This record gives sequence, structure tokens and C-alpha cells, in this order.
Amino acid sequence: QVQLVESGGGLVQAGGSTRLSCTASGVTFSNYVMGWFRQPPGKEREFVAGISRNVGGTSYADSVKGRFTISRDNAKNTMYLRMNTLKPEDTAVYYCAARLTVDLWSVLTTPNGYRYWGQGTQVTVSS
Repeated sequence: QVQLVESGGGLVQAGGSTRLSCTASGVTFSNYVMGWFRQPPGKEREFVAGISRNVGGTSYADSVKGRFTISRDNAKNTMYLRMNTLKPEDTAVYYCAARLTVDLWSVLTTPNGYRYWGQGTQVTVSS
């Protein structure tokens, strides 16, 4: 059974930084394309960043380009999201997502592309 657990959320001041982690269990992690999504209060879930199986491919939402960095350590079954220069509009519940794929380079940017989801972690950016 695939399980994804996010950690690292919390309260951060505007302009600050934090790092989210997503640890997978019950899977061969390197066989999964991974992504981060977020759901701001009262809004729909939106794509934040994605990373391919082999780490060579990444994609970012325009709103986070240059501020957020996605990475993964396949040996540790863990994906990360480094978040810098945080803004109040980054406040949201952040979710990690996974999908089994044979493609080493694909990056998925839509929620429907993912099969497995974590429970989410709250990130609140105070102004």
C-alpha cells in the first residue's frame, strides 16, 4: 500500500524560508513521478512543482518560479520542496502526489495525473 506523508509545514513570516518533505512507503520510490500541489483557503488545488523519476526533469508554477525548488532523494524515498521568499499568498495546505510510470523524464502538472496523495501539511505565511 502506497503511503505519502508530508512534514515541515507551519507558520513562517513573509520573506522567510522553509522546507517541506514527503516520505513514501510501500513503494519503489524511484519508479514514481512526484509532485507538489497546494490548496489555498477557499480555492481549488493547484500545481506547485513536479519532478521526474530520474530527477532530470522539473516543472514549476509561474507563481513560484525562482523561489521554490523541488528535489528528491530516491535512496531515502523522500521528495522535498524548498520554499524561499515566502509570501502571504503562499498560505495553503501543501500536498505531495505520486504516480507510477515507466517514463524516466515525464513531469506531471495536473492533479488528475496523480494517483496517490498525502494528507497535506499546512503552511501559513504571516505578513
